[in-house]
Amino acid sequence: MYTTGFCPYCKMAENLLHAKGVEEIEKIRIDLDPEQRNKMMAKTGRRTVPQIYIGEKHIGGYDDLARLDHKGELMPLLVS
Repeated sequence: MYTTGFCPYCKMAENLLHAKGVEEIEKIRIDLDPEQRNKMMAKTGRRTVPQIYIGEKHIGGYDDLARLDHKGELMPLLVS
């Protein structure tokens, strides 16, 4: 997950993933490493955080993650 140290949506995404049983989340801090921000933007086409990946699949931001959860599509991604 691309993140910053002060992003409330990043924390909400973390909390949701932990509630679904995810124990470890790889965090890439774009506020500490500007080159990572450039990589994130090139990879996702987006400028905002969080940018969440499950495996190699780009999920998007917190709203996208929450939408998947509400539709019942998040858990299948997490267990595969």
